[in-house]
Amino acid sequence: MTDTPSLAEGYEISTDPDRIDAERVHRWLSADAYWAIGRPREQQDRAIAGSLNFGVYDTVSGEQVAYARVVTDRATFAWLCDVYVHPSVRGKGIGTALVGAVREQVRPYGLRRVLLATHDAHGVYEKLGFRALERPDRWMALVFE
Repeated sequence: MTDTPSLAEGYEISTDPDRIDAERVHRWLSADAYWAIGRPREQQDRAIAGSLNFGVYDTVSGEQVAYARVVTDRATFAWLCDVYVHPSVRGKGIGTALVGAVREQVRPYGLRRVLLATHDAHGVYEKLGFRALERPDRWMALVFE
């Protein structure tokens, strides 16, 4: 497994759910994240409440600049989702450091796997040990349209 990437100077990662700027996260996801366009605020609030939440914050302003959450039973399975880095700080390694922090936070749970879905960020996740499913034919999804 790769080393945990360091976070750029001037930023910090927190798992404190009280620090999450829920309004900002909802705005980011519902307006700019292809997987969550149009997601209602109430649904986003429930997602935050039922997840392990990770925020990246500017240490000077305190402003949240990135977000990720993990849905897990803390024993056998986890789903990494809603990873979002604000465009103003992209390219600084913040997303890589955020996902690395997620990986290290869930590592002690002894999970067999952490899954995620991505359309365009395979390289970011591969740097952190994620890989394509070896047997995708064994996986199924129940999709409510």
